[in-house]
Parts: sequence; structure tokens; C-alpha cells
Amino acid sequence: MEFLDYEFLANPVREWGIALLWALGGVLVGKLLYRWFSRRMRRLAEKTESQLDDIIVDKVEEPLALAVIILGFWFGYDHLHFGEEVDEFMAHVFSVAVAVDVTWMAARLLDSLLGNMLVNAGEKSDSAMMSQLAPILRKTLRSTVWVLGVIMALNNAGYDVAALLAGVGIGGLAMGLAAKDFVANIFGGITVFVDRPFVVGDRVQLDGVDGTVVEIGIRSTRIKTLAGRIVTIPNHKFTDSIVENVTAEPARKIRLDLGLTYDTTPERIEEAIGIVREIVEKHIGTEDDTVIWFSGFGDFSLNISVVYYVRKEADVSLTPGAINLEILKRFNAAGLDFAFPTQTLIHQGSSEISA
Repeated sequence: MEFLDYEFLANPVREWGIALLWALGGVLVGKLLYRWFSRRMRRLAEKTESQLDDIIVDKVEEPLALAVIILGFWFGYDHLHFGEEVDEFMAHVFSVAVAVDVTWMAARLLDSLLGNMLVNAGEKSDSAMMSQLAPILRKTLRSTVWVLGVIMALNNAGYDVAALLAGVGIGGLAMGLAAKDFVANIFGGITVFVDRPFVVGDRVQLDGVDGTVVEIGIRSTRIKTLAGRIVTIPNHKFTDSIVENVTAEPARKIRLDLGLTYDTTPERIEEAIGIVREIVEKHIGTEDDTVIWFSGFGDFSLNISVVYYVRKEADVSLTPGAINLEILKRFNAAGLDFAFPTQTLIHQGSSEISA
């Protein structure tokens, strides 16, 4: 037994043996725990309908096994002593290792759970923006967890985290000021995604831009104008400006003004109003809400005004065109004459009317 009392590096061989047993035991138990999770727990999780338990089992098995191994080495080292400074340093090392392992497990869990939620949300949503927003949210969450984990590890190691964060805060403020437009665009994209003021395919009007949305990105949105050009608009514009969604309107309001000649009788005015009402109300592309009236006496015409609404599913160009053409045909057939600008020229007491 004298051999067990022999000191090696200021520690008896007996204590070295106990420390080695703790370390080997930690490695063995860690591997057994990993195999138990990989086989037994996975089978139990697969039998349930929920995917939550499968994700938890898959993501915690490795960090838990590593935690057992770290604890085995920690308990083993507790039997050895190399001086106060070395022992204090090793205590910090084990504290940091535990903090990093916990952070690793938390990052894996949250990343997988958030990824599963975003996949389910993407299947229920028809927005193309989800595919762009999902990886950014996952990376942001993962980075946040790791930053908090590093702070916790540094705190366990005895560093002055408050002073370190103060220095980082100054640099972060400078970077934030430099990247404020980028951040504004990111939050603008999230706002567009959450509020859904428009979707791809909608026609919108914003700051003089009128066109169809072809792509919604996390930083900017692309709109194809009526002239066929592609305009890229930063997303923060949608939070700072008024956006008019033309596609979302229930119906398109159309106003039509007709001018008849001054020799048209009141009875013929009423006949003209009846013809227009019949044409508009019978057209399949118009709503029932139609207003037609004798609107006044113009400089050279008797005016009839018409307000009607084109249905959302109807063509906003072809429907008024068809109505206008039918009015022209019916008025010509009924002998209702449209007025045109005229003027009276006075020459030496006589008058002459010319177009």
C-alpha cells in the first residue's frame, strides 16, 4: 500500500486513481446516457403524434452526455490539488465548460423549436416572405442565446462583465447609428409580413409609384410599374408613407360625363338617362349601385353625369370601354346628338356660328 501513498505531482497515487475513476466513470455514464436516449427515448418519442418530444430528445441527448462527462472530470479533479491559484483557475474552467454546454443545449433546442414553428406557419401561409424571414429569425435567436451564454461563462470565470458590456455598448451604438437604415428596413419588412397590407400580385400606389408587387423581401420590395419597369422600394417606406392597395378595393368607381346638344328636349334627356341606366345596370361587370342625373348646363352642352362601380373581378379597362361603346351605339340609333365646342363670331351686326 506504500505505492498508493507515493506522491506524484504533489498528489498521492490513491487520489490520482480516484480522479481517474471519476473521469472514466463520467465518460462511460455519458456514453450510456447517449445510447439510452438514442434508442429507448427516441422510440418512445416516435410513438407519439407530436413532433415536440422528438425534437427535445434529439437536441438534448448530446449536451446531456457532455454534461455528465464534464461533471465526472470535475469531481475527479476535486481529489487533486495543485495550489490555490491552479485550483481556482480550474474551477473557472469547469464553470465555463458547464455554461457553454448549457448554452449549446439551449441554442439547439430553441433553434429547432423555432424552425419547426416557422415551417408550420409557412405551410399555412401563402406569403413568399416566410422563406426569407425564417432563417434570419433563427440566426438572430441562436446568436442571442450564445451571446447570453458567453456573458454567463465570463461572469463565472470572474471577469467584470459590466465593464466589458459598457465597452461593447459604445461600439454597438456606433454600429447601430451606421446601420440604422438597414435595421429600419428589416423591421419594415417584418411589419409588412405581420400586418400584410399587401401580398405578391397586388396593385399598390405609394409616393407616385403605381404598379404590381412582384417580390417582398426582408429588406426591400419590388414593384412592376404600369410602364413595365421594376422599382425597388426600401421596406421602411411602407411604415413612413401611406400605401394604397388598389387590388383590395371592393369595386372601382367610374365617373362618366356626357354632353348633349342644346336643342335636346327634356323628354329626350330623360330618354338618354334611361338608355344609360339600362346599359350600365345590365352589364355583368358592374355593381347595382348606379347614380345617373342631369348634372347641369354647360357652355355648349346639356350634361348628364354617371357614377357606377366596376366589380373587383371584372376588367377595369374593358368594362368601361364596352359600356362607352354601347352608349355610343344606342345614342346614335336614338338620334341623340353629342355636343361639341362652338363659338359665335359677330361681324358688322350679323352673326355666324361656326365649330
